[in-house]
Amino acid sequence: MFLLSGAILLGNIIHWIAFTIIRHRRKESSAKDIRVPLNISEHLNHPARWVFLTICVLITFHWLPIPAAVSNPLREGLRVLLVVLIGWFAIGCVSVFMDALMRRYDLAAENNVRARRIHTQTHFLRRILVGLIVIIDIGFVLWTFPDPQLWHYGSGLLASAGLATLVLATAAKSTVANLLAGLQIAFSEPIRIDDVVIVEGEWGRVEEITTSYVVIRIWDLRRLIVPLSYFIEHPFQNWTRERSELLGTAFLYTDYTVPVDAIREHFAKVLEASPLWDRKVCSTQVTNLSERTMEIRCLLSARNASDLFDLRCIAREEMVKFIQQNYPEAFPRTRFEALLGKAESTSAASPASLGQ
Repeated sequence: MFLLSGAILLGNIIHWIAFTIIRHRRKESSAKDIRVPLNISEHLNHPARWVFLTICVLITFHWLPIPAAVSNPLREGLRVLLVVLIGWFAIGCVSVFMDALMRRYDLAAENNVRARRIHTQTHFLRRILVGLIVIIDIGFVLWTFPDPQLWHYGSGLLASAGLATLVLATAAKSTVANLLAGLQIAFSEPIRIDDVVIVEGEWGRVEEITTSYVVIRIWDLRRLIVPLSYFIEHPFQNWTRERSELLGTAFLYTDYTVPVDAIREHFAKVLEASPLWDRKVCSTQVTNLSERTMEIRCLLSARNASDLFDLRCIAREEMVKFIQQNYPEAFPRTRFEALLGKAESTSAASPASLGQ
């Protein structure tokens, strides 16, 4: 009992020393303003503690006063537990590495194309690596048993699993298609995390990419769940494929009497006064004429889709206000003057014609 207590105490001491050093180095790095993976404790604290404890107990197990009939199964159980815990620790290491990689690429940056690419590939790669670690860990668990008969059963089980996988892959074609589509999306990059897309007529941002579907956060906070294969087999709009800045329009429909130069000058003032404008594109043109109205297109640019939407609304409001205050007669109208004048002349001439 004394040896067992000493082994548990030794494991806790080793764990405390290791993570005290990690926390100390993290504070030093933060003081120097260096980016480091700050969540090592979150991902590795618990698996590391149990790995240290299990190793220390196994080291002292030979000297523990345990009957042989109990010690052998208990030793094998501890070995299996150690393999499982090492797999848990390996998954934590993958999470630490991926988080440290993603911390270098900020999605909140103004030009975040590279960050969106890294985050998308990292999320998908993490799931693949975790799956591989689980499979390898199961294999190591089988290898810890020295019984050849168990190896024989294990080999048969793996062969049966392989055959069952082929049968299930044939039956579940959509699942396999989504998995392959996920690989294509991760590396050919038609979409990335935080991309602005229009899918099925809905405007939203790519919030999450899993191994089977994509979660799109719609502008009104609804979530649109789309299978991965959709983005390979159907066309869709990606507004931030290469860069985040976009062009937008605000259309005005006015009477022919409105002075276009005054509209153009005031539109430039509206954009200059707005912090949402990126100061790249400002254009006012008459793009269409109809029998009743004149179409004026106000072309503008912004840093991202959110700024563009707000800027277009501001431009419409300010331009309508300007026309209301300065040219209220310039809004679209339907004229009847010519028809009324003709009707009056006809009615005036009718008695004379009848008298004749």
